[in-house]
Amino acid sequence: MSEPAAPDIELAAVEVIREVLSHQRRMREGGCTGRVCLRCVRHHLDAVRSAMEAGRRIEFVLPAFPTKSPNPAKVLGPLPDLAEELALRFLNELCERIGEVHPPGAAILICSDGRVFNDLLGVSDENVTAYARALDAMIKRIGATHLEQFSLDDVYRGAGHEDMRSMLSAGHAPTPDELREEVRAGGAPLAMYRGITRFMLEDLSGPGYTGTRSALQRKCRDLAYHVIQRSRAWGNLLDQLFPMAIRLSIHPQPCSTGKVGILLADTPDTWLTPWHSVAVASGGRFTLMKRAEAEEAGAELVLADGSPSHYVLEPAVEPAVPRSAAVPGPAPAHHRDPWNQACA
Repeated sequence: MSEPAAPDIELAAVEVIREVLSHQRRMREGGCTGRVCLRCVRHHLDAVRSAMEAGRRIEFVLPAFPTKSPNPAKVLGPLPDLAEELALRFLNELCERIGEVHPPGAAILICSDGRVFNDLLGVSDENVTAYARALDAMIKRIGATHLEQFSLDDVYRGAGHEDMRSMLSAGHAPTPDELREEVRAGGAPLAMYRGITRFMLEDLSGPGYTGTRSALQRKCRDLAYHVIQRSRAWGNLLDQLFPMAIRLSIHPQPCSTGKVGILLADTPDTWLTPWHSVAVASGGRFTLMKRAEAEEAGAELVLADGSPSHYVLEPAVEPAVPRSAAVPGPAPAHHRDPWNQACA
């Protein structure tokens, strides 16, 4: 069988990028335009084309699936549930669709960052380990052959967990002053800081917190810098370890940058993730909601093998999310359908 001509590779590469970007997690006023942003297509074209020309599978790196939020108002418990399963199925099917265009296929390396900053969230290392093991078992159970896991444990084998975090920060993290300067300059760094601060405030304001709201806000603003610092360190390390891979992110990204923000679920909140929420079946579809919101709406809990799995809410209603957090306009059908089909 002869090698495909260069124009065929070019067209196939564009098709692959368009497939990924059709699930793009966009930053508000981040510069992307159109159903699929053509500037982002051009930005990632070389990486995909080089993999195709070499006849190798297209590799993606996704820092994600860290650990469940410690706030019981958001999640069902410390272990992955149907919310994670739906996201894993979606990612695996995304790789399968890429394989229809590029026969060597694609793979997504899930680089769990739970060990990177779980101490900042008040989540134990034992819970991080249990979550990762359960996620690995879930990947095997659903036959997600295009997905693999990688974590800080694989980098610093045999080291203590605190030592792992110290070595990561010492070797790869920007200084707090550098981060503060970026945030003060506005733009994407400021949006990231505000988003993480909001999540820290939600995660740490559970029933166990007894202080004032203002004190917690001050604490979360400081912790957000540490989360960003370690996340940046983890990202820098991954760039060194996997230089040929295309970087995905669960955070909204500006137009034409090194990362592609990707939506893992059908949700009107571009910051909501499976580990900060619950899966809710409503009107024949699945979406993500915070647990308290689902229960307030009258959703009923569903168990699987005796463990909490997801909620069912009938009749169909739109999730209650802050107006400021919603993506302008409805989510495009080309995103919503594959995710729900993957969960059927």
